[in-house]
Amino acid sequence: MIDQLQFWAVLLCLAFGLFFTFVSTVGVLRLPDVYSRAHTASQTDTLGAGLSLAAVALALGWESTTIYTVLLLFFVFLTNPTAAHAIARSAAESGITPLTAEDELESETPDDGASAPGDTAVNAGEEGGDHA
Repeated sequence: MIDQLQFWAVLLCLAFGLFFTFVSTVGVLRLPDVYSRAHTASQTDTLGAGLSLAAVALALGWESTTIYTVLLLFFVFLTNPTAAHAIARSAAESGITPLTAEDELESETPDDGASAPGDTAVNAGEEGGDHA
């Protein structure tokens, strides 16, 4: 009974993991801009890889390799969204405009010529000018 339950749990996790990985692949190929692609890759790929690794951990049972599989699962859950955030942030700082929504980071970038976060328009205008 337990073996049959374990078999169906592994099969279910693996099927859903493959489904979410397939959805992620289709999303990366079909979506129009880097922001949408990064979002779908981080969300569905993390879930797909997580469910697939959970299926492997369930199939292995209580072995030492299961610990490594669970550690890899936590590593995937930490690094996939972080990498997607870094890619999207880099695209925003490079000036790539999103095609599907308005840019929320536009208000955070200085439009007054100041280069550092501590610089203001007054400080930037005072450099090299007359102080009369």
